[in-house]
Amino acid sequence: MKFKLDKKDFENFLKDLMETYDLFAPVQLTEGVSVFKKIDKPEEVNLTQLVPQKSAKEVFFPQSETMFRYEMSENQSPIVSEQKIGRERVLLGARPCDIEAIFIVEKVFIGEDYTDVYFLEKRKKTTIITLACNHPLTTCFCSSTGGGPFRKDGSDLFMIDLGESYLVELLTEKGLAFSKNRFFKEAGSKEIRLVKELEEKAAKKTDSSIPVEGIEKRLDLMVESPFWDRIHEKCIGCGTCTFLCPTCHCFDITDEATNQKGERVRNWDSCLFPIYSLETSGHNPRPTGRERTRQRLMHKFNYYPKNFGRVACVGCGRCILYCPVQFDVREAILYTSSRRTEGRKGKFK
Repeated sequence: MKFKLDKKDFENFLKDLMETYDLFAPVQLTEGVSVFKKIDKPEEVNLTQLVPQKSAKEVFFPQSETMFRYEMSENQSPIVSEQKIGRERVLLGARPCDIEAIFIVEKVFIGEDYTDVYFLEKRKKTTIITLACNHPLTTCFCSSTGGGPFRKDGSDLFMIDLGESYLVELLTEKGLAFSKNRFFKEAGSKEIRLVKELEEKAAKKTDSSIPVEGIEKRLDLMVESPFWDRIHEKCIGCGTCTFLCPTCHCFDITDEATNQKGERVRNWDSCLFPIYSLETSGHNPRPTGRERTRQRLMHKFNYYPKNFGRVACVGCGRCILYCPVQFDVREAILYTSSRRTEGRKGKFK
């Protein structure tokens, strides 16, 4: 089902949403950083930035999350879990790459052998309204990783910016609940033709030349390659790429207690940090940047595809855009293959 939502009605549409749902959408903070957060006022929503610095992953897997609280009382310590989510939620304005990334992380947190109740509770209660990418950036390579700027997989509703309005497609049972929305008008042939033109233009702008297919097999032959000696030299181990990546999911768990009260907190962590793999004995199996850089790339392009059948990268380009030393993961991928494009080859020689 396809509808048109006029932009002049968009703020009122958001107000209506917020009466029923907790709304999460991209917001431009005063520091100039764009993040996904719970919306307090409709005017906070900012859909102008194609790739917000922090991804929509945080809506389901927060950077810092209290798992439960406890308090000692008369030789007992009753525990209060924080897993329950009160209201239904809507995630609005995430791009197709971020939605695809949520499903990559979901395979880890909701599997046959283990289910993370904190992630699952948020996922079950969230309706996803995706916004298509009309103008992909030069750092976007989602087409190489199996995605695309108009990919609808994982979305409940799919929005496309038509200029003065949005075309909204209802895709799932959750999406169909919006079919009677008072701001939705039936889309005409003009809007549908425009969508096709926008999709064709966007597809031409994404980089589909990065040789991701079969990379796990190539990396199997490169575990002890001198390649890692060279590739890590540029990396300063700051962790920016891992914290901004929509599929990275390393975390640490700590108990924070004062007197008789405490809480167990889960925080994002990074395999690029020396302390991440440091053992209690003092031994570190990844003692240098060489091993840590190898771990990050092997996890995304070797270990994860062997376990789940696809790479743990959606080509959003954040790690390229915001790396302080301009480390380009595309160069690393190209180096593993004999198919290197002119102008890129040899960077890690």
